[in-house]
Amino acid sequence: MYTSRRSFLKTGALAVAGAALLPDGLFAATDNKLKRVGVQLYSVRDAMKADPMATLKKIADAGYAHVEHANYIDRKFYGYTAKEFKKILNDLGLKMPSGHTVMTPQHWDASKNDFTDAWKYTVEDAATMGQKYVISPWMDEKVRTDTDALKRTMEQFNKSGELCKKSSMMFGYHNHNFEISTKIGDITLYDYIIQNTDPELVAQQIDIGNMYSTGGMALDFINKYPGRFQSMHVKDEIKVPPHNGDDTESTILGKGILPVRDIVKAAAKKGGTSLFIIEQESYQGMDPVDCVKIDLQIMKKWGY
Repeated sequence: MYTSRRSFLKTGALAVAGAALLPDGLFAATDNKLKRVGVQLYSVRDAMKADPMATLKKIADAGYAHVEHANYIDRKFYGYTAKEFKKILNDLGLKMPSGHTVMTPQHWDASKNDFTDAWKYTVEDAATMGQKYVISPWMDEKVRTDTDALKRTMEQFNKSGELCKKSSMMFGYHNHNFEISTKIGDITLYDYIIQNTDPELVAQQIDIGNMYSTGGMALDFINKYPGRFQSMHVKDEIKVPPHNGDDTESTILGKGILPVRDIVKAAAKKGGTSLFIIEQESYQGMDPVDCVKIDLQIMKKWGY
């Protein structure tokens, strides 16, 4: 059964409250920032659940050198401690520059004016993994239209950035579609998030496919906020009958209706993007691992 990333994260949030195709250093952008291509492991979530070791080997064999996690529970990545998972990745020639862990308002202890141990452990384990970005891919529904709660959340984002900075990392936020459909005054929630976070502390990971279903165009945001999108979820979309509130789903890069190549090019040139994470959540009957293999080859043909 199709499970949207949005539904998956919503459930998870409630429950808690390529690789560069050339060796590092050879692919430099015009802004002198190294370009890295990786894969979001949510793309192969069922395989990771069944056999993470075998799946990671397939990812490495496909030519990926970077992965992004979507599973951190009780201080473990896919059932492994940070040190264990780092060794597994190292043995396969893989690195994990970023990962997704939902940060909620409950991760801030107002009485102590500090983060809870749970969030401090999240940052600590990310640092052990060698991550550059600690990315939260969700926002509580109760926060989205409450201006006071939003202000506190933006402060929490910036404070998380300060905490991450101590370990030479950045905190980041990853959009879905509600950031476009939700309005704060006369701007979108996504505009509000970008405008109220410190660019030195909080990275934006723009998901070009998620926003499309509610009319968000990635090129518009890249042009409006140059240099603000350090990371990107590279995704293409096709039209489908409405399900779970969406009328699009992801597909092989270049097979859908998004100008993905143009978006990626603009992100590299103007958006400040240096980390391109392939994510495909729907497969039109194909094997997910085969899909991300093809996606990587498409990116390679595009010069990444």
